[in-house]
Amino acid sequence: MSANRPAAVVVLAAGEGTRMKSATPKVLHAICGRSLVGHVVAASRELSPEHLVVVVGHAREQVTAHLAEIDAEVRTAVQHEQNGTGHAVRMGLEELSGSGVVLDGTVIVVCGDTPLLTGATLERLASAHAADGNAVTVLTAEVPDSTGYGRIVRDAASGAVTAIVEHKDATAAQRAIREINSGVFAFDAQLLTDALGKVRTDNSQGEEYLTDVLGILREAGHRVGAAVAADHREILGINNRVQLAEARRLLNDRLLERAMLSGVTVVDPGTTWIDATVTFAPDALVHPGSQLLGATHLAAHSEVGPNSRLTDTTVGEGAVASFTVADSAEIGAGASVGPYAYLRPGTRLGAKAKAGTYVEMKNATLGEGSKVPHLSYVGDATIGDHTNIGAASVFVNYDGVNKHHTTIGSHCRTGADNMLVAPVTIGDGAYTAAGSVITKDVPPGSLAVARGQQRNIEGWVARKRPGSAAARAAESAHQENPSDK
Repeated sequence: MSANRPAAVVVLAAGEGTRMKSATPKVLHAICGRSLVGHVVAASRELSPEHLVVVVGHAREQVTAHLAEIDAEVRTAVQHEQNGTGHAVRMGLEELSGSGVVLDGTVIVVCGDTPLLTGATLERLASAHAADGNAVTVLTAEVPDSTGYGRIVRDAASGAVTAIVEHKDATAAQRAIREINSGVFAFDAQLLTDALGKVRTDNSQGEEYLTDVLGILREAGHRVGAAVAADHREILGINNRVQLAEARRLLNDRLLERAMLSGVTVVDPGTTWIDATVTFAPDALVHPGSQLLGATHLAAHSEVGPNSRLTDTTVGEGAVASFTVADSAEIGAGASVGPYAYLRPGTRLGAKAKAGTYVEMKNATLGEGSKVPHLSYVGDATIGDHTNIGAASVFVNYDGVNKHHTTIGSHCRTGADNMLVAPVTIGDGAYTAAGSVITKDVPPGSLAVARGQQRNIEGWVARKRPGSAAARAAESAHQENPSDK
């Protein structure tokens, strides 16, 4: 739990985000496995606030449903009309007070479109706020180019913030200031509540500005301070698809750096993409062109890639998945997957199992040491230990209405080009002949042969394809070996 646990965090997520030019609400656009607002909620949770309120407005039903999905404890407040940031915060506080919550302590206000903001930075903000005894503390950043941002003007002696001056209103000296306002604040809860009631709307937009609270508190004799973010990129807000892509790259770089510093080898960070929810053990190896998504986990000494995409997939110790697409699958220790394999949801590979080249598996369990080496489809099946599935085999699991299950025991050998028509069971130690269509259960230790007898029709090519290249080749062969006629 945070040492400076806030009474509440209020996330502002009511805006429409028209510059995204999207039917999807801006805060629901995703990078690195979470929505924009999802990243902000996750960072806020690191403070362990007593209450977490997200202020919604545009597409509020959609945003509220998403929030309930990612964090059941989040409360939402509705800003029916976008009347400014001060109004939005007031809606958040009224949602709490309306349910009997009396806030005592610190209220942190953050923006729902700042996915690079970290819990550590919010913790430093809360710590500075408490240590300095401020009524309000602004999270600021020193940027290379402050054009367009609100400048932080400080008292030279005390370092207190005396003003936030918008670019259009700044003097030449103020425009030279590189410290800017992030839009993230820590407030004394009671002072914030009182000051919000005094915010006026006599401005060009006719809105309640949260920044006006700073002036109200300062005029009342309270101290306004600032905490500087260690990395100015954390405060970047997302307003269009270009900025979305930039944030994705920055966040991905951060996640990869964290992985590499924890002992993971990433051969080419420039072509490797991971989600914030991916986990690793030391000595995992990721080759170029790989995407690791969702709740994917790579165990020690596992190897993924090149050109693989794993979603919600566990890769066991020492396992290898190359040129592989896997979704909600389990790859056991020492197992081998690919190249060009597709593991669909419900696939489980045991230790040292193999799903080889051009193999697709779905809702299937492959036992320890068992192999599906190549060119096969395995769906709705349980395969025992140390069994080999012949090339070009198909588990015929669908009758047009229902899916059916195939069970194959341990130490079995199924022939190449088998059709296994479910529901069917092949007992331990049984064999099936190449080219068979297996429709009946095969007892343990048996050989199943299910194919027509071969019949050779002599002279068919000469009669049916006279003068063809095949006919000439056959005639030449007969002349060289007359006994073949």
